[in-house]
Amino acid sequence: MKTKNIISKLTKNSFRQILSKIRKRRPASQIRDISSSLKSVHDLLLSFQIYQLQNSYLNPLNKFGKKCFSQSDCDGITIEILRRLNIINKGTFIEYGVGDGLENNTLILKALGWKGLWIGSNDLAFKITQTCDTFIFVRRWITLENILDLTRKGINTLGAKEIDLISIDLDGNDIYFVEKLLTNKVLPKVFIIEYNAKFIPPIKWQVTYDPDHSWQGDDYFGASLSSFVELFEKFGFTLVCCNAGTGANAFFVKNEFLELFKDVPKNINDLYVSPRYHILNSFGHKKSIKSIERLFR
Repeated sequence: MKTKNIISKLTKNSFRQILSKIRKRRPASQIRDISSSLKSVHDLLLSFQIYQLQNSYLNPLNKFGKKCFSQSDCDGITIEILRRLNIINKGTFIEYGVGDGLENNTLILKALGWKGLWIGSNDLAFKITQTCDTFIFVRRWITLENILDLTRKGINTLGAKEIDLISIDLDGNDIYFVEKLLTNKVLPKVFIIEYNAKFIPPIKWQVTYDPDHSWQGDDYFGASLSSFVELFEKFGFTLVCCNAGTGANAFFVKNEFLELFKDVPKNINDLYVSPRYHILNSFGHKKSIKSIERLFR
């Protein structure tokens, strides 16, 4: 409890309040030093809290949580799920909503040598050589009207017989896109989706579909975990994990693989993770675009 209280006091808002009090009395260089020190303390305490959370949940998959390219601890969970499915070193992925390409859920799969398709509306922060047989990036705003066509064209170009993993993080209409894909038999082995953790189980809630929806940084986005569970169950998928780091991403696997997840709790209340949207200020050394570009050569 003490750890949580300390961390709550070291949020970015608290940093701003502290800095505003000392700004008039300290030279700029000292202010920067203080700000850097506070961020380091924030990261240290947050890392410790995430470690405690990972080991406190009933779900053993949470203990595998690690960050490489994901925003929080999703990379480690992904690798453990793929290890159980025996496809860790081979596969095809699709990710919808990849940002600038420097931080998402499928960069880890590119690092493992997977084929992949990215679809998103942002420019990438790095240059890549598009090799149609291994990787494709499509810069498009995604709607219900074009998601299926973009997906099928990408799959055909890659020459993929099946999709092993799909990740969707579009800050809004996600559940409608998932339903569109499932209804049209786009059925990967694993789905990673962003859920709106504010709405605790058993609440069923989702935004009204709007093709022009743009997230405003508030709680109007996506759908509740219960709504996603209800949808996925209709198409033969089961929830196996929510990441402990942020309570933002949920992992679903096809029911045919549930024998490999006997140790995972069945009750949604034992799997649900509440929103913990604190993010580390830094992770290891500073990111280099060269490191990412290397994955695409």
